[in-house]
Amino acid sequence: MTMTDPIADMLTRLRNANAAHLDKVSMPSSKMKAGIAKILETEGYIAKSEVTDARVGKTLTLTLKYGSKREQAITGCKRVSKPGLRKYVKSTQLPKVMGGLGVAILSTSSGLMTDRQAQDKGVGGEVLAYIW
Repeated sequence: MTMTDPIADMLTRLRNANAAHLDKVSMPSSKMKAGIAKILETEGYIAKSEVTDARVGKTLTLTLKYGSKREQAITGCKRVSKPGLRKYVKSTQLPKVMGGLGVAILSTSSGLMTDRQAQDKGVGGEVLAYIW
């Protein structure tokens, strides 16, 4: 059975594993998911991400990050642009998540990047998700 929105599935698995205080979460891999995982890793929301070969395809494993008293690094995540309703923004209308405390992940002509990186480059694109 095909999945209609694999990015929403990734965010849901991440949200559920984070709420259950799991150390790792695995999912089927794709270039888009691996790019989102790298952004989450560089922004400090997850400890590490790795892609491994599975019996069929590849598997993306995310190691979640917690504070000293098991406080969650990811408070929330939301899928913005959906298959039924795409959300595009210009470089002058880039969103600020939680007043700049969170991160918006965008798919631009220059690749996947955060809202701050898109602001610096002066590009807009499709808003994939908000992470805070």
